Formats: sequence, C-alpha cells, structure tokens
Amino acid sequence: MATTTRVNEEAAEEARRLGMRLSANPYSSYLYSYPHKMAYRKLEQKQSLADIWSGEVAETYFLYMHIPFCGARCGFCNLFTLPDKRSDVHEQYVDALERQAKQWVPHVTDKPFARFAIGGGTPTLLHPQQLDRLFRIVEETMGLDPSKASISVETSPETVSRERLQVLKDRQTDRISMGIQSFVEAEAAAIYRPQKPAEVERALELLGQFHFPVLNLDLIYGLPGQTVDSWLYSLQRALAYEPEEIFIYPLYTREHTIVKPNDVRSSGDDIRMACYTAARDRLVEAGYTQYSMRRFAREAAGSDKQLLPYGCQEEGMVGLGCGARSYTRQVHYATRYGVGRRETESIIAEYVAAERHDEIGYGFVLNGQEERRRFLLKALLHMEGLSLQDYEARFGSDLFEDCDELALLLMNGLAARSGDTLRLTEEGMALSDAIGDWLITPDVRRLMEGYVVR
Repeated sequence: MATTTRVNEEAAEEARRLGMRLSANPYSSYLYSYPHKMAYRKLEQKQSLADIWSGEVAETYFLYMHIPFCGARCGFCNLFTLPDKRSDVHEQYVDALERQAKQWVPHVTDKPFARFAIGGGTPTLLHPQQLDRLFRIVEETMGLDPSKASISVETSPETVSRERLQVLKDRQTDRISMGIQSFVEAEAAAIYRPQKPAEVERALELLGQFHFPVLNLDLIYGLPGQTVDSWLYSLQRALAYEPEEIFIYPLYTREHTIVKPNDVRSSGDDIRMACYTAARDRLVEAGYTQYSMRRFAREAAGSDKQLLPYGCQEEGMVGLGCGARSYTRQVHYATRYGVGRRETESIIAEYVAAERHDEIGYGFVLNGQEERRRFLLKALLHMEGLSLQDYEARFGSDLFEDCDELALLLMNGLAARSGDTLRLTEEGMALSDAIGDWLITPDVRRLMEGYVVR
C-alpha cells in the first residue's frame, strides 16, 4: 500500500512539474505536421512513386500545388518561398510543374481528389493566365473534378485583383485564404510587411463582391509593438467582413527569420497568451466554433458542393511543386528545404531543370512508433480529440501503453477523457503548441536538432 501511494505521489509530482514547464514556455514550437520537415533527410535508397503510392489506404486524395514565389519575405517567415515577381520565372516554374504532373499522374490518380489547394508563397502573384493554367493542369492532366472537390487558394491583399478573382470564381474555387496579420500599419511595418490598412480594406471589399463560399483570414498576435487592445482591434476589423474562418497565429521568430527573437520582447513581457485568450473568447462570443488553437470557423453557406474542412497534413496528400510535401501512411517526402535566398533559388533551379520527378530521394520513412505518434498528435491537437477505439483498431495496441506520457496530461488537467475520446481541455488547447513539442519522439527530435537551416 505504501509503495502504491509513493508511486502515485511521484506521478502527481511529475504531472505538476510538466504543467509548470508547459505553462512557462507555451510557444516552444509550432508542429505544423509530424514528423517535422526538419526531420527529413536524403533517403538511403531512392523510391519510385509506384512503390510509395501502391499501398496507400486513404479513400480519397488531397491534391496540393505549391507556388514558392511572393512579393516580399515577411519578417516572421521561415517558409520555403522566394521573393520574385518576374513573370518569365513564374512561367518556367509552371512549365516544370506541368512536367511533374504528367509524370505523377499514372501513380496518384487511382482515387478521386476530394480536396485541391494552391498555396505558397503567394499563388495570386502569378499573372491571371498562369493562374488559370494551374487549374488546367489539375483538371486536364490530373483529372480533378472541380464540381466535386473542395478547392482552396491562398492570396495576399496586394495581389487581389478583379481579373484574378474572376479566374478563381470561374474555376469553382470554394475557399479564399488571405494573410492579413494586422490592420495596424506600424505592426505590419515591424514585421517588414509592406502593407497599408487601405490596401487590406480594398482587397476585402473586392473579395466580398465575388461571394466565395468560404473566406479565411489569417492574423498574428505577439507582433513587435502590439498590445492586447491593438490585437483585438485587428480581430474586430476582420470580424467586420464576416469571414467563415479565422486563423490566429502566435508570432514565432527564429535565428533564420528577418525578425529575431530579441527584436520582439523579453520573455517576461510576452503578451501572446493574453492575446490568445482574449481572441478565443471574442470569437466564441461572435458565434465561431474553435477547432484547434488556431482555427475558428462558422458554418459556410452558398455552395452547391459539400465542402470539406481545410487541412493539409492528411495521409493521401499529393504535393506538386517545389517545396510541396506529400504524405502516404509510411512515407513523407518533398524537395529539400531552405530559407535563405541563395539556398531557395538553388533548390527551385534544380526543380525547374529536372527532367524526371518520378523517383523520391528525400523525406522520412515512418516506422510503427512514428505512425502511432503522428496519428496521436493529429487527433489530440484538434478539438474532435483522439478516439481510443480508432487508435486500437488501427494499431492493435493500447494508446496509454504506447504513450504513457498522456497519463500526465490527464493528471494535471490538460486533457480529459469523455467515454472513448481523449481531448485537451481549454487550458490544454491553449498550450497545444508546447504539448505537441513535448510529444515529439527522441529520434525525430535528434534529427530536427541536427538539421542546419540554410
């Protein structure tokens, strides 16, 4: 009895220490997908597309097309993107993208595409004719049926034009996602974003005239010089346009971003949690449902299609373009990753010059442990939670035996079990970035820490 009591006391103390650690550093890392792209490496042996996709069990596929060009690199950005407005460069890139699509089509079109997205960079930086050409490639080469697939396109205020929006409307685009980040000019300037509020308002008003079923707006909190009040001002300005979705992102800075960690504020003056809490409460009050730490949405109307929620980390994701990632159950792959201009230019140049795209040499092969951890993280970090029955049905094992760390989340109130489902609590959802980082396996963490970003 004394031994059991001591074990329980030790577990309770460990849970308490974990809660304190997560709360002290809630923004340790943003786990966009798992395994993280910095865990990707050159594969020991190249794999053919036919082998990678032949055993994929997803019932439908998600087709993603990556355009790595933008007008300017924002100060917080560490994505694979290159500031380049030259139309001839864009045309050469789309030529390569079409070449890749023709080589991939025999291997990845055995199931219908339920979703299609064009991301970046800024896809609408392309000339309208090139933008329309992207849709021709996916429809005529890849076989996408736009009357059945949910279609999403990313844009930015300065690239929103009537001609481009007409292309998107004609091509049955359902969702427009626009990064605004802030309606305060000084805050946008502090992250090297050449954007004036009047330009944002112009773009939003024009978007409203086209009546896309879903408008998503991205905002960032924790910007240099920002206050909770100025953050809520930007949120309120966004709400005035009644978007169907709003994504709120905490500011992350890295040594390889233009805005450095020391440019923002000391850790003792970090307002990000206060901003998150205030925005969450305001969005719920305005009728939005919270689906993750970042995504808030309300019911979309005005589409003849059954629209699927946007999410680009699913298995069965086919990523076309330089910098795009593809996910099957056991293999994740992409081109190399770079941030600096020289490295990014080099990777894009290799992609444009390549004659063949049907062998994969860079990525991550998931073993059983990593498949389990990916499944766990994808579900747990979203409001729908993790079904213990689904986990056991897929892997034939018990969730808590495979990941005994989860018991600590239950003990410190960051997660709760309701019947068959494990969910993060309100406090746990606020700490989901830290929880995701904490649950990275040692093998993946070693790879991430050994990655040199260029």
